[in-house]
Amino acid sequence: MTLAKVVATVVSTEKHRHYRGQKILVVQPIDAEGKAKGKTLVAVDGVQAGIGDRVLVVDEGGSARAVIGDDSAVTVRTAICAIVDHVDIEVAENRDRNVAADRDREDKA
Repeated sequence: MTLAKVVATVVSTEKHRHYRGQKILVVQPIDAEGKAKGKTLVAVDGVQAGIGDRVLVVDEGGSARAVIGDDSAVTVRTAICAIVDHVDIEVAENRDRNVAADRDREDKA
């Protein structure tokens, strides 16, 4: 899964049958602090996200098809599976420090 921000809506009058009735959005991958990283992706919206929302994106076909509930949609690779309310960076930083401390103790043992 990738943390991302919805940056645009894709409008298409003609589309493959797997995309009919689906909302398609452009998402920009971001880091935990909200800074852009990597290239934008086009994703099927599985959770009614909107422009400006922070979201979790799956970029693997089987998972994306599970999110939209259509196992036959073999052309779908990327889907938005959650709207993110909050990212707790402090918890992640503390976890990283604890992992490093554990490694140091193991190295000394």
